[in-house]
Amino acid sequence: MHSTNDIRRTFLDYFGDADHAVVPSAPLVPYNDPSLMFVNAGMVPFKNVFTGLETPPAPRAASSQKCVRAGGKHNDLDNVGYTARHLTLFEMLGNFSFGDYFKERAIELAWNLVTGEYGLDKNRLTVTVYHTDDEAFDLWRKIAGLPEDRIIRIATKDNFWAMGADGPCGPSSEIFWDYGEDVPGGPPGSPDEDGDRFVEIWNLVFMQHVQENDTVVGDLPRPSIDTGMGLERISSVMQGVRNVFDTDTFANLVEASEDMSGAKAHGDALASHRIIADHLRSTSFLIADGVLPSNEGRGYVLRRIMRRAMRHAHLLGAKDPLMHRLVPSLVQEMGGAYPELGRAQALVEEVLEREETRFRQTLEKGLRLLDDETSDMAQGEELPGETAFKLYDTYGFPYDLTEDALRNRGIGVDRAGFDSAMAEQKAAARAAWKGSGAAADSEVWFDIAEREGATEFTGYASTKGDGRVVAIVADGKEVDRAEAGQTVTLLTNQTPFYGESGGQSGDAGTVRSENGLVADITDTSKPLGKLHAQETTILEGAVSKGDVVHLEVDAGRRDRTRANHSATHLLHAALRNVLGDHVTQKGSLVAEDRLRFDFSHPKPLSDAETAEIERMVNAEIRHNEQVTTRLMSPDDAVAAGALALFGEKYGEEVRVLSMGNMDFGGSGKSYSVELCGGTHVDATGDIGLFHIISESAVSSGVRRIEALTGEAAREWVVAREAALKQVANVLKTSPEDVTNRVSALVEERKTLERELAEARKQLALGGGGGAAKQEDEDLGGVAFSGQVLQGMNPKELRGLLDEAKKRMGSGIAAIVAVNEGRAACAVAVTDDLTDTHSAVDLVRVGVEQLGGKGGGGRADMAQGGGPDGDQAQAAVDAIRKAVAG
Repeated sequence: MHSTNDIRRTFLDYFGDADHAVVPSAPLVPYNDPSLMFVNAGMVPFKNVFTGLETPPAPRAASSQKCVRAGGKHNDLDNVGYTARHLTLFEMLGNFSFGDYFKERAIELAWNLVTGEYGLDKNRLTVTVYHTDDEAFDLWRKIAGLPEDRIIRIATKDNFWAMGADGPCGPSSEIFWDYGEDVPGGPPGSPDEDGDRFVEIWNLVFMQHVQENDTVVGDLPRPSIDTGMGLERISSVMQGVRNVFDTDTFANLVEASEDMSGAKAHGDALASHRIIADHLRSTSFLIADGVLPSNEGRGYVLRRIMRRAMRHAHLLGAKDPLMHRLVPSLVQEMGGAYPELGRAQALVEEVLEREETRFRQTLEKGLRLLDDETSDMAQGEELPGETAFKLYDTYGFPYDLTEDALRNRGIGVDRAGFDSAMAEQKAAARAAWKGSGAAADSEVWFDIAEREGATEFTGYASTKGDGRVVAIVADGKEVDRAEAGQTVTLLTNQTPFYGESGGQSGDAGTVRSENGLVADITDTSKPLGKLHAQETTILEGAVSKGDVVHLEVDAGRRDRTRANHSATHLLHAALRNVLGDHVTQKGSLVAEDRLRFDFSHPKPLSDAETAEIERMVNAEIRHNEQVTTRLMSPDDAVAAGALALFGEKYGEEVRVLSMGNMDFGGSGKSYSVELCGGTHVDATGDIGLFHIISESAVSSGVRRIEALTGEAAREWVVAREAALKQVANVLKTSPEDVTNRVSALVEERKTLERELAEARKQLALGGGGGAAKQEDEDLGGVAFSGQVLQGMNPKELRGLLDEAKKRMGSGIAAIVAVNEGRAACAVAVTDDLTDTHSAVDLVRVGVEQLGGKGGGGRADMAQGGGPDGDQAQAAVDAIRKAVAG
């Protein structure tokens, strides 16, 4: 028997030998197509190549592309497990020609593969062509030798493919396998075509025209080929089974489910096992490609798939969580072809186990209520919508799960009543929001959020992608269009742009469109905590609501920002390790050029503490540990040792970031574990370098560290080193000896200052240096000494006046010192004269002359000053006059 892995490998090897570049499967999240929730066809990753927006990887390519159909308009979820062909995840084998070969070579390659390499009986193959495609008809007859009655012309859109209402299009040709006369059904195009006898195994699209508004208007200059063959479908044919769940991959997964659950795959349990096998594949691949369960967008679809499988595990009687225990079997089956599955195995197992553990609690409560509400209901009746909504709102029981739980009993659900109850809740929430005092101009965001839901953030995995414009806001109001010269706020259904939150600044970058739009996104905010609002300045062209635009984050800025963000986590851990567990975050700023971190601590950090904190962070950076992300409930995260960040609002689930290794020795304990929704480096080594540039007080008990990382830190260090070298050159010494040289100069200066002070003192006292001795005046029997000294330090006046009082024995001394235009005035009165003369009163007389106010001290000694040094002598004269009376 040909295994599924062999069939896939044969296909890729065959086209590789035919000069096709074999490319790996793209992620399931289609960043280049905002109209799709998930990649749902093999050509989706090449869409921009076919439209000319991107350069092809090679003239011809081949791939096995994983696809999901479980959300939006492409949704097979409810049929999975109950039909022979429906799957949520399937693999699409495809070969592509980007303007290289066309119909003849494509048909030749297809026919040789299915009849030669795969060995299918050509007598059991039938093909279809578009009814006007005579060229394809003739080629099938020539190359395959098929009789005309097995080349069926189809006049419907089934055999005419288009990328959309506008763009490339062309006729297609399908290959069908005939299961035989014992299977009901007729050939394609016949009244019985919906039967199971004839099954399509391959579709060849001949992309040769261009259409506008669903009308062909011309031909492509370089026709191309896009083919798709479902791996599971062709495996069914080659393995001689009619149900994809009987192929080897699914049979092995069902067997593993049987072993783990203890329930045999027959009767009602058969569908449950098949649902578990299929949903295990889709959920595991989605998680491996970066989708995590949530209550919005892709994460919500993932959670729906998970919970549907987990309910069927419950129906099988599994006593413990089952899904995560099946992941090793899946990796064994498909990990060789998709290595990303093996790399993400630990994360997949953790997410599945956590979700199933939580959901089992929800399921028990919900099913209990459901049983109570439906115990008296008969087949054909409907569960009231209000009850279904209560299950959803109170117990987290999704509507589709309620439908699925009642399916086997033939009981429906009142969808209109459910929607009405949902609308009432939204209206109540809106009224409560308005009454909360929120700014009136913020109501526009509530309107948008209510209409469009949360923005799908794709920036954890990519810095570029396409989005559909869902709202344009100008001056606080929604508009339908904006043109060059305007600055507006742009909202798209999905975006790689991070909205400012949790201390991390918003992203900047560019936005363009095929319609000629060229615009700069200068900042991104996050209204209501779930919309990513992009502040956009339109440089060229225009943008309208509904346009598809290409968004590209400034990757360099993002890299610098996320390095700073990851560094704050390592810094937080280092602070707690060095200073103690009392350290908690009190605020932060994470920008592209720096980081700022506020934390609780009662006193300044010592130089040794600062050095040790910096050493620890850089040690973690050098160790280059991978940064891992998990999704957990806030309570579970904190219980597991994660630190909650200050000022962050946490929902039902949080991202938990782990980085570093506590001992580098393999204990498995992470150096830093925190709750955080920001963007981060892939490994700590990406931070490069960490350097603290300041530590200061913010308020009582709160300190602040400012730091740099990466190139900014390196440039800071280089600049300081250059400054040090300049100082060394000036001092005529080496950088290593600058400290000793500066210390010697400081000591030398102190000595000179002491000598200068002594010289000034001697001059003031009238001694030394040949200066004339100071003569005292007799003012009505009171000895008075008044002087103006230039360049004297005001701090030296008190000492000079003490010397004057000793010399005079009895009297009053006044000195006005002038320094850089300002003047200081001091007066001393000997103790025997303080009853009749106050130094405070006298100094205020002098200060007034100097343009100052007041002056203070005691009756025997007082000092003051003023800005007008030119009036120094006038101040002395005024004091003299006051003493003389």
